[in-house]
Amino acid sequence: MTLMTHQPLDQDDEEMLVPSSGLVEVQSLEGPQLLESPQPMEGQTEGTNAAENQVVEEPPQASRFTWTVDNFSRLNVKKQYSDTFVVGSYKWRVLIFPKGNNVDHLSMYLDVADSGSLPYGWSRYAQFSLAVINQIQPKFTVKKDTQHQFHARESDWGFTSFMPLSDLYDPNKGFLLNDTCIIEADVAVRKVTDFWTYDSKKETGYVGLKNQGATCYMNSLLQFLFHIPYFRKAVYHMPTTESDMPSGSIPLALQSLFYKLQFNETSVSTKELTKSFGWDTYDSFLQHDVQELNRVLSEKLEDKMKGTVVEGTIQKLFEGHHMNYIECINVNFKSTRKESFYDLQLDVKGCADIYASFDKYVEVERLEGDNKYHAEEHGLQDAKKGVLFIDFPPVLQLQLKRFEYDFMRDTMVKINDRYEFPLELDLDRENGKYLSPDADRSVRNLYTLHSVLVHSGGVHGGHYYAFIRPTLSEQWYKFEDERVTKEDMKKALEEQYGGEEELPPTSPGYNNAPFKFTKYSNAYMLVYVRESDKEKVFCDVDEKDIAEHLRIRLKKEREEKEDKRKYKAQAHLYTIIKVAHDDDLREQIGKDIYFDLVDHDRVHNFRIQKQMSFVQFKEEVAKEFGIPVQCQRFWYWAKRQNHTYRPNRPLTPQEELQSVGQLREQSNKLHNAELKLFLEVERGQDLCPLPPPDKTKDDILLFFKLYDPKREELRYVGRLYVKSTGKPVEILKRLNELAGFDPDEEIELYEEVKFEPCVMCDRLDMRASFRMSQIEDGDIICFQKIANLQSEEEYRYPDVPSFLEYVKNRQIVHIRSLERPKEDDFSLELSKLHTYDDVVERVAQKLGVEDPSKIRLTPHNCYSQQPKPHPIKYRAAEHLLDMLVHYNQISDILYYEVLDIPLPELQCLKTLKVAFYRASENEPDIHNIRLPKQSTVEDVLNEIKTRAELSHPSAELRLLEVFYHKIYKIFPLNEKIENINDQYWTLRAEEIPEEEKNIGPHDRLIHVYHFTKDTAAQNQMQIQNFGEPFFLVIHEGETLSEVKVRVQKKLQISDEEFSKWRFAFLSLGRPEYLLDSDIVSSRFQKKDVYGAWEQYLGLEHSDNTPKRPFTANQNRHTYEKAIKIYN
Repeated sequence: MTLMTHQPLDQDDEEMLVPSSGLVEVQSLEGPQLLESPQPMEGQTEGTNAAENQVVEEPPQASRFTWTVDNFSRLNVKKQYSDTFVVGSYKWRVLIFPKGNNVDHLSMYLDVADSGSLPYGWSRYAQFSLAVINQIQPKFTVKKDTQHQFHARESDWGFTSFMPLSDLYDPNKGFLLNDTCIIEADVAVRKVTDFWTYDSKKETGYVGLKNQGATCYMNSLLQFLFHIPYFRKAVYHMPTTESDMPSGSIPLALQSLFYKLQFNETSVSTKELTKSFGWDTYDSFLQHDVQELNRVLSEKLEDKMKGTVVEGTIQKLFEGHHMNYIECINVNFKSTRKESFYDLQLDVKGCADIYASFDKYVEVERLEGDNKYHAEEHGLQDAKKGVLFIDFPPVLQLQLKRFEYDFMRDTMVKINDRYEFPLELDLDRENGKYLSPDADRSVRNLYTLHSVLVHSGGVHGGHYYAFIRPTLSEQWYKFEDERVTKEDMKKALEEQYGGEEELPPTSPGYNNAPFKFTKYSNAYMLVYVRESDKEKVFCDVDEKDIAEHLRIRLKKEREEKEDKRKYKAQAHLYTIIKVAHDDDLREQIGKDIYFDLVDHDRVHNFRIQKQMSFVQFKEEVAKEFGIPVQCQRFWYWAKRQNHTYRPNRPLTPQEELQSVGQLREQSNKLHNAELKLFLEVERGQDLCPLPPPDKTKDDILLFFKLYDPKREELRYVGRLYVKSTGKPVEILKRLNELAGFDPDEEIELYEEVKFEPCVMCDRLDMRASFRMSQIEDGDIICFQKIANLQSEEEYRYPDVPSFLEYVKNRQIVHIRSLERPKEDDFSLELSKLHTYDDVVERVAQKLGVEDPSKIRLTPHNCYSQQPKPHPIKYRAAEHLLDMLVHYNQISDILYYEVLDIPLPELQCLKTLKVAFYRASENEPDIHNIRLPKQSTVEDVLNEIKTRAELSHPSAELRLLEVFYHKIYKIFPLNEKIENINDQYWTLRAEEIPEEEKNIGPHDRLIHVYHFTKDTAAQNQMQIQNFGEPFFLVIHEGETLSEVKVRVQKKLQISDEEFSKWRFAFLSLGRPEYLLDSDIVSSRFQKKDVYGAWEQYLGLEHSDNTPKRPFTANQNRHTYEKAIKIYN
């Protein structure tokens, strides 16, 4: 479930809802913006919110609270609470910030009055509205409503920018009368049911899908697809092999997911499927549009099914066809075009129900007056334009246009209007009014509702879930991520219509008006199944439809999961004892680890019942390791203050009489289920175990590592007991024996003190006692042959401290080309302390580049798994570690480019990507112009002259800024290039035509753009520009027919094609179609044309650029990254 920290309240005020304790939002014309504090992502909220395990069930209890605040303007406090009031047996109060919560608005919230004394995990759900009453004209009362799940972390909720303080304190506005403010709170509380112990399979027979972070939109779609048996059967029959891995094969991942949904007892993870899409964790925390995912996934599956036994399944189930037609009224001419669709986008705004949307879809548009249709040899004619359906698919997907772009406010808004849809949909109604003449009338287009996909929330985010009838019975089910619940038809249909919800107050008396709340949860996508196709669509799907290798694989997975579940269920009865001994130290030191003694995750584990005595445990060790009980001595490990982890002391005889559970409690302050021990075993000459020697307080157990500078090798050689009063010089012979050196070999000793945050390895004084050197049990002594002057020059790391320093800072870095950011080119072993110069030199060596300064590096974004947008400037990073750090993570990836000039030189230059258009060519030449930053536009054009093929040597050039097929600027020749941005705009260079150089006093230089009207806009005029815009000189008194001759010549369009073009004057996106006899110059105002890109001569004709096979999604949120399935 997704709980948003902000959502729109109504379509007139897209204000954010935030807890009073959060940082404030700033209201602007561009929409709300948060200061500093990021809002929680869907996944973060889920993991911590009690609402995740609750569902609204009981009818609400509602009441109104009125708070009269006297002397309001003299309140000298930052915040003020109302008296406590009770609704639904819960205590509430209103919280206001009279001077604003760090904003110039009144801030107002509903607060849980007793949140500090409620038990852990408390939660309550409320719909509420807050109002400041206008005491002069009540109709101007400011009222806002919302809903929220209150819990410990969000115990207050409301509106940081409720109303401007300037309005509130203005005595003429009526909100303060006699310095009294009246505030009303309407609160409706719903009781919730705890779902911690809820079993979806047991209660409904179905299981849910786990939410990875922000994947509820995907879960609702997958549940609908799974419950189309014909589709599920086709997925099962897609060819896969035993060697395929689900994470790399979309068919296998989908088969695995559907199998688990069909046979699992608990909710199913979608991680294998998203991995097969090529998504990483970052993608799973991006919420997308369910309609777009539906199209992208359908395209991908359609492609994967080609050449298999299930080819064409997507088309058979979901593809329908409609006919776009234009029919002349006065002559016998009709133009038709057949198009396919997989889903239909239906208008919600202005439509009461689904039939009204279909009526609007097939509504006839009259083409007359200035908007006549050019009917080939018949010329301009009055005509009818519309859409009719040739056939509908067996499974009809209807996408409701709940999101629209508000041109007045320049933002996306959600349409929460009431919109009804029936259980049975008859598309043959009124004698087949939606059908084309070519439609097969023998097919009965009567549909029954199968699924209702719901969006709860606003335009900035929300939560998706689905109501589905898996068998088209009377019983509906709600699929909400992991939970599946039985629901009645009212919840699945009527409660998803949207609109407002009216709740009658339970307290009779004064001011007893009903409460109204906008319903932010409403249907977003509907799925209908044709009655005549029910038997085919709802076919039997059983285990025999699933490949045997998949059944075996998934059965094994289920068994392993069950074993893990049992293991976890019994974990509280057991203790894990991790036993390390000398063999582990020899195996790991110098290979897997260098510091401390052992990695406890790689030693032998014993799972022992807590009540077992330690004496019995030693018997288990004897069986496993072949070491008699009397030869075993166990040591506790301890974490020291310097963060090292060493054996601390042996267990006492009294401790060994206790149970394993008691020992674990004593040794482990963290109270986890593990007990870590070191097993000390003495061995004789024949390597047979011996009883451990007696240990007195004067005996110290030391561990020894040997370093070989020639081989750069560190290894464990054993341990010894020494006397605290003894000196290192007294054990040299024994150490030479452990190392296999001559008895008289000169060696030097170092104490390995610590390695975090930096390495500390001190030379040991041979003549000082161990006690004097503060040596104690568990300490590590590293030794080596004495390094002489020759060896210091010969070896990279001549002594123990330098080697440990190297190991500590060693970093394997994966180097990738910036052009191929998903593939490793090579890896380098570097040091985190390497300088910038060291790193680029090593990369240059590997690439065979002579000049390292021509290497430019770009760091890695650990969250998006992509290169960061900006490369590392020359010597801007001091060390390798600075290049790899990304917030609190350290990456191991760098990207490189090989430049044609040294980076320091390049940084003094500005590179611009300029498209040069030659008059005789349609395709531009792309030039990367590199000049000093202080250069001007004139310098850029002079550089292009040296490279481009000009019509004549003295041709003059200009530089234009083009964006979305419109010309926004002609750059002055003296403008500096340093601040010109070619990342978002297209820079276009072109020759200035001779006619523009000699422009007369009464001539006009106008913008000319190509355009088409968006046919998917359902009679809402939407102009789409395309192609290359250009300037044109028009002369005073020149008619359109004369202008057309010059345009055709300039663009080199054939007569046949040009005859289909229509010319219009457009101002602010509205076309006024021109006749051949119209004087063109009369339409254009006498003002600076370079700023007048919204007034232009439009050339209307079809856009022949390639299109996606599916209709462009009109419900896209403008801030979203597009969905991609990479594999």
